Amino acid sequence: MNSNHVDNNGDGAKRYLDGLGNHVMCPEDNRAGVNRTGITRFRAHLTVSILCLVNLLNYMDRFTVAGVLPDVMTYYGIENSEGGLLQTVFVCSYMVFAPIFGYLGDRYSRKAIMAVGVLFWSVTTLTGSFVPASHFSVFLLCRGLVGIGEASYSTIAPTIIADLFLASDRTTMLTVFYFAIPVGSGLGYIVGSSVATLMGSWHWALRVTPVMGAVCVVLVLLVMKDPPRGASEGGEKLKPTDWIVDIIELLRNRSFMWSTIGVTCVAFVAGALSWWGPTFLLNSIYVQGMTGTLAGVSLVFGVITVIAGILGVASGSGSSTYLKKKYPRADPLVCAFGMICSMPFLFVGAVLSKYNTVSAYVLIFFGETLLCFTWAVVADILLYVVIPTRRATAAAFQILVSHALGDAGSPYIIGAVSDAIALGRTSVLAKYHSLEYALFITCFVNVIGGFCFLVTAWYIVEDKAAADKVIKGDVSTFSSFFCSFVCYFLFLLSDLLLHFYFTD
Repeated sequence: MNSNHVDNNGDGAKRYLDGLGNHVMCPEDNRAGVNRTGITRFRAHLTVSILCLVNLLNYMDRFTVAGVLPDVMTYYGIENSEGGLLQTVFVCSYMVFAPIFGYLGDRYSRKAIMAVGVLFWSVTTLTGSFVPASHFSVFLLCRGLVGIGEASYSTIAPTIIADLFLASDRTTMLTVFYFAIPVGSGLGYIVGSSVATLMGSWHWALRVTPVMGAVCVVLVLLVMKDPPRGASEGGEKLKPTDWIVDIIELLRNRSFMWSTIGVTCVAFVAGALSWWGPTFLLNSIYVQGMTGTLAGVSLVFGVITVIAGILGVASGSGSSTYLKKKYPRADPLVCAFGMICSMPFLFVGAVLSKYNTVSAYVLIFFGETLLCFTWAVVADILLYVVIPTRRATAAAFQILVSHALGDAGSPYIIGAVSDAIALGRTSVLAKYHSLEYALFITCFVNVIGGFCFLVTAWYIVEDKAAADKVIKGDVSTFSSFFCSFVCYFLFLLSDLLLHFYFTD
C-alpha cells in the first residue's frame, strides 16, 4: 500500500493508489462507513445481499427445467432438438430484451425496473407450470416470456454494485454476487428434481421460485438502495450520451469486445453442459448396465455444480485480486488460464463416463471449477473499462452477444447434432455416443475462448486508463460529438439511398 494518502475527493476519506492506479479508500475509513454515495456500508451490504438473492433465484429458475428435462420431454412428447429449444427460446428473448433494459437502466430508476422484471418472470414461470400436454407451443412461449423478466435484472444489478463499492471491495462483492450462478444452477437441478419426485409431478418444480420471487419484489422496493451512477468513483456528474454513441464507443473498446467474445465461449460451454449434463451422465450409467434415476443424477450433478462454482468463482477472483497488485493484466490472463485448462478435464471426463461414472463426475468437477474462474472477473473487467453512464448498456450488449452466440444456441446445437449422429437409432448405446460426440464441440470452443482472453490482456491497461480519464473529466467530449456527427451523416446517407431505391 502506498503510504502517501490523499483526500482526492474532498470527502475526508484517506485514499491510496492500488496496483491499477485507482485512488482507493483506506480500510479504516471503509470500516467507518465513509462512502461517497451517502449510503452506509451496512445498507450497501444489505443491498448486495438482496441482489445476490434475486440472482440466485434467477439461475435456479433457469435450470429447474434442466433438472426435470426428460420428464418434460416425455410429458409433451418431444425429441432432443425440441428439448434444447426450450432453453434456446428462453435465452433468445433474454438477450433480445437485454439492450432495451440496458438503455433504461442507464437513464431511469433501476429499482423500479428490477421490481417489475422480477414480478414478471415470477408470474410467467408459474403460468408455465399449468400448461397442458397438448399445448407445447404455449409452454415454449412462457419460457420465452421468463427471459424478458430476467433480462431486466441481469443488465442492472452489477452496475448497482459498481456504484456502491470500489477496487478490491467491488471485486469481493462481485465474487459474492456471482456465486449465485453456480449455486443457483445447482439448486435448480436439486430443488427441481427433488420437488418433482416429492410431489409426483415435474410441474411443481416450477412453482417454487415464483413464491420466493414475490418476496424479492418486496425487498427490492422497500429495502434496496439505488445509488447515484458513478458516485463511488467521483463520476456522478457524468451525463448519459446518445444510445448510438454508447454502442460506437463500446465497439471501439478493444478490451470490452475481446472479453465479450471470450465470455460468449464460456456461455456456450456452460449452457451445453448444464442443459445436457444430467441426461448424458444418466445414459452413461445405462451403458454400463447399471440402474439410475434422473433425480439421483441431477442431485449429484447439482452438488458438483454448486461446489465447483463456489471454488471456481472464489479462486478466479482471489487469484486476480492477488496478481493484479503486481500485474495489471492479471484479470484476462486468469480467465484464459481457466478456459484453456478446463478443456482436457471435460474431454477426458466425457470419454471415461462410459467406463466409470465416478471418474467422470470427478473430472467434470475440475473442469467446471476452472470454467467458473471467469464469471466475477469478466464482470469486473467490464466495470473498469467502461464509464458509469454506459455500464448497463455495456452489460446488455455483452448479454446479447454472449447469449446469441453462446448458450442461446448451444443446447439446441448439441441436441440437433446428437439427433443427426444417432440417425434415428434409439438404443441406449446410440443415444450415449451421439450425445458424447456432440458435446466434444465444447472442447474446441473452450480453446477459442482462452485465446480471446489472451488478446484482451494486450489492451486492458490502456482501455482502463482511458475510462478513468473520462470519469475524472480529463477528456473532452469531442469523441462523443464526432460519433454523433458520424451517426447523423450515416442516417442521412441511408435515407438518401432508400429514397433513390424506392423512387426507381
